[in-house]
Amino acid sequence: MSARNRYIYGIHAAQAVCSSRPSDIQCIYTLHGRNDTSLQAITELAARHHIPLKRLDRQALTDLIGDQHHQGVIIECKPNPSFSLPNDEKALFSYLETLTKPPFLLILDGVQDPHNLGACLRTADAAGVNAVIAPKDKAASITPIVRKIACGATESVPFVSVVNLARTMAQLKEKGVWIYGACAQADKSLYALNFKGAVALVLGAEGTGLRDLTRKHCDAFFKIPMHGQVESLNVSVAAGVCLFEALRQR
Repeated sequence: MSARNRYIYGIHAAQAVCSSRPSDIQCIYTLHGRNDTSLQAITELAARHHIPLKRLDRQALTDLIGDQHHQGVIIECKPNPSFSLPNDEKALFSYLETLTKPPFLLILDGVQDPHNLGACLRTADAAGVNAVIAPKDKAASITPIVRKIACGATESVPFVSVVNLARTMAQLKEKGVWIYGACAQADKSLYALNFKGAVALVLGAEGTGLRDLTRKHCDAFFKIPMHGQVESLNVSVAAGVCLFEALRQR
């Protein structure tokens, strides 16, 4: 975990970390003079777990993370990988074997915008997705910005960054997971498919969609019916539409 990535900021993200992994927090920084209800809950937890608490002015908080949108609270994680969730194919499949229900997965093929990744994780958490899978290269990873946008979802939804996405998809198929790719040129509508059972939905990168190699490992394709002049949706919006249709069916 890099020095900058050890920081988590924003009220919702901070509350999620404090609730789920207080032992992994090294220090909490809060805005001097702020003492509203949301921040009180965080400071009370810090006192309960003997976590160092430092009050800084607004500019000092901004300088700490390089972002002024910290909402008056920054958490510094300990320098260890305990905040990281499964990050390779082997760990992913070990995790999936612990599930008591058929897996429900989201695969992001090269989403590079951290805001989109954070929004996708937040939606995945709300829809009950078991894990979000993405390639290591040329794709966004978990950063302080992603954690903030995700509003705590990075602490509850496993984000698995794999070296070879095509290989992971092939292994998922061997395990009985049916893989559906979102494609504007598909013949079938999202609402015509069956998303019950073990499924993974694949969404492509902003602007470029699914890569050719990713397409080769999809079992079927679907499109989101569109009306009006807009031809495509932002990937995080598309994730919301697709995941909640799958959730409705499941």
